[in-house]
Amino acid sequence: MVDTDALHAWIREFARLVEQHQDLLTELDSAIGDADHGANLHRGMSAVVEVLRAETPSTPAELFKRTGMTLVSTVGGASGPLYGTAFLRMSATAGEAETLDAGDLAKILRAALEGVVTRGKAQAGDKTMYDALAPAVRALEEAVGTGQPLAEALDAAARAAERGREATTAMIARKGRASYLGERSAGHPDPGATSVTYLVVAAATALA
Repeated sequence: MVDTDALHAWIREFARLVEQHQDLLTELDSAIGDADHGANLHRGMSAVVEVLRAETPSTPAELFKRTGMTLVSTVGGASGPLYGTAFLRMSATAGEAETLDAGDLAKILRAALEGVVTRGKAQAGDKTMYDALAPAVRALEEAVGTGQPLAEALDAAARAAERGREATTAMIARKGRASYLGERSAGHPDPGATSVTYLVVAAATALA
C-alpha cells in the first residue's frame, strides 16, 4: 500500500527531475515551441513543493488536488492546464482513500490520461505528452493485471513512457505551437512527452 507520505515523495522527486532537466526541457521546447516549458514547469513544481510543505495534506486526494490547483495557477502555456487537469482527475479518482494499492495507482494514472485527452484533445501520434503517458498507463495496467509487484509494474510503466517519448522524435506535430512547423517539427523529441516521462520515472523511483 502507498500512503500520502509516499505520494508526497513522488511529487518531490518529480519536482527534482524537472529542476535537474529544466535546461533540456527548454532546449527541446525552443526547437518546436515557445522555449518556456522547462522554466514554466520548474516554477510550477517549485510552488507545489512549497505549498505541500506548508499545508501537509492528509490524504492522497487532498495531495493531488493541491498539486493540480497550484500548477493551474502558476504554470503558463498549455502545460499548466494539462498537468493541473491530470492531477485534479487523480484527486477525484483517489476519493476518500487513505492509502492506494497498485490497482488504485493504475486507476489514478488512467484518470490523469483521460484528463489530458479531455483538456488537450490529443490522440496517439499527435506528438504530445499523450504519446508517453498512454503507453505508460497501459504498461502499468497490464503489469498490475498479471500480478506483478508494484516496483516491477512501475518500472515497466517508466520504460514504456521512455519508449513513447523517443517515438515522438520522428513524429510530425499535430497539436499546439509545434503543429505550425509542419514537417519541420520532426527530428525533435516532444518536450511535454519528455516531462511526463519524468513524472512516471519519479513514481518508479519514489513509490517502489
